[in-house]
Amino acid sequence: MEWRKSSRSDDANCVQVRQDLAAVRDSKNPGGPTLAVDLSRLSVVVKSGKLAR
Repeated sequence: MEWRKSSRSDDANCVQVRQDLAAVRDSKNPGGPTLAVDLSRLSVVVKSGKLAR
C-alpha cells in the first residue's frame, strides 16, 4: 500500500496517510507502528466537537 505525506505536516510534525485513508504513521519512523483508523468517521467526530482535550 502506498503512503503520502499529509498536507498539514511540517518539518517537526510529519504524518503520513495511507492511500486508502485507513491508517496513519509517523513519517520519521516509516518502519514503526501505524495507527489504523476510519478517518472518515474520525473527521465527523472531530468536526462535531465531541472530542475532549
